[in-house]
Amino acid sequence: MYSSQWITTSTGSFLECVDRIADAIRDADAVLVGAGAGLSTAAGFAYAGKRFDDNFADFRDAYGITDMYSGGFYPFPDEESLWAWWSRMILLNRYDCPVGQPYLDLLNMLRGREYFVLTTNVDHQFQRAGIDRDRLFYTQGDYGLLQCSKPCHQATYDNEELVRQMAERQSDLRVPSELVPHCPRCGAPMSLNLRCDDTFVEDAGWHAAAKRYDDFLREHRHDRIVLLEVGVGGNTPGIIKYPFWRMAAQNRHATYVQLNRGEALAPAELGEKSVILDCDAAEALAAVR
Repeated sequence: MYSSQWITTSTGSFLECVDRIADAIRDADAVLVGAGAGLSTAAGFAYAGKRFDDNFADFRDAYGITDMYSGGFYPFPDEESLWAWWSRMILLNRYDCPVGQPYLDLLNMLRGREYFVLTTNVDHQFQRAGIDRDRLFYTQGDYGLLQCSKPCHQATYDNEELVRQMAERQSDLRVPSELVPHCPRCGAPMSLNLRCDDTFVEDAGWHAAAKRYDDFLREHRHDRIVLLEVGVGGNTPGIIKYPFWRMAAQNRHATYVQLNRGEALAPAELGEKSVILDCDAAEALAAVR
């Protein structure tokens, strides 16, 4: 589809590039946002370093876990230990954290415009910032939802009350056994609704959001559209990055924008219709007026 030539940053100063982004959004018929973990990192919700040490030093010392991401894959010895980890992780990143300023800046940018948000993030920041849930598709799940681990059925369950109880009552890196969740239908252990393998549950809400996303793409496939990619790395490029490249290449009215620190890259063919910034996404979103 593309040659082996790439661009890693657009020409012009930071402010000149920001002005180009603002002009493109102002003139667009629609804006499609694709957001990855880098947006939450830019908001200050890092999964490693001081934030990890401040909240998980006991898990670090007991298990050798070095960051929140890898901790999610750790083979804990039992369900009580597993849920001690996850309840603290979810409370910190889903329920008790503030709304990140970059999300609020993005909302201000989108307010009054035709838009849709596609995200691989699972921390609920978009909803908490005020993004219309009917304009949002969170493809990889939500920290706030449980599902059957088998799964025996395609449904999800809110977990806030249970997570708060687990976080409050855990001791010695374990939760009380009576708090370990089990499927209400088959009795199997519950798991988080996160796409890690083929057991991920796509419930009715997931499918409704997928349809709204498809409808948005179909409605605006020939329009002046800004494809705004923020904080998307190389973990799951088939969800946001590659489709955005393809849409930009196929629509002569499209403008492709990429904001990412350290992983800014796009095919050279998109050069004339793109703005690529290797930057702090928070700084760029705050500067767009």
